Amino acid sequence: MDDDSANRRRRGHWFLWLVALMAAAVAAFLAVTSIRIVRESRLEEAKPADAIVVFGAAEYSGHPSPVLRARLDHAFELFAQGIAPVVITTGGAAADPRFSEGGVGRDYLMHRGIPERDLIAETQGNDTAQSAVRVAVIMRANGLHSCVAVSDAYHVFRIKKLLEHEGISQVYVAPRPDSRPRSLWQRLWSSVRESASYLLWRLGIT
Repeated sequence: MDDDSANRRRRGHWFLWLVALMAAAVAAFLAVTSIRIVRESRLEEAKPADAIVVFGAAEYSGHPSPVLRARLDHAFELFAQGIAPVVITTGGAAADPRFSEGGVGRDYLMHRGIPERDLIAETQGNDTAQSAVRVAVIMRANGLHSCVAVSDAYHVFRIKKLLEHEGISQVYVAPRPDSRPRSLWQRLWSSVRESASYLLWRLGIT
């Protein structure tokens, strides 16, 4: 074997070791983050705050989907308990530009009895990260410094990290009831999916 062949072989071995090391690091990050996601999902931090923030889900022609309705109902209960004086609903439009998740959420809560003056709709965010950025802008503009974030159980960990990254000084989480995945496979898939989304955000990919 000549020197060039030997060098190529050594470089190939180093490359494989590097790939294996990176894969192990990613796997370890996902595993640790998944544990943190599960722990966060068990919290119900219904503590006094400046605002309740409801993260969006699908809406159908101006009507909230069952998931969005459950989040909004949980936010309504927190508002009724006096947890916060303001509710911020989030989420942009999907296929139908006439309706946004944030706007539908605001209207739903208004129809349930929350005064319009106590509702703010964020209607431009196309995903969780964008909504978190816009919520932070809204909160700063209104002198709000703390919030209770409402979403699904395995979603609140990432939401909390996103809002803290945007400078919200205190973020509590209040997952909607019965939103934890039921089967072991669903729990595993949901935690890994959220972990991967969090990793991509940390890497600046999303």
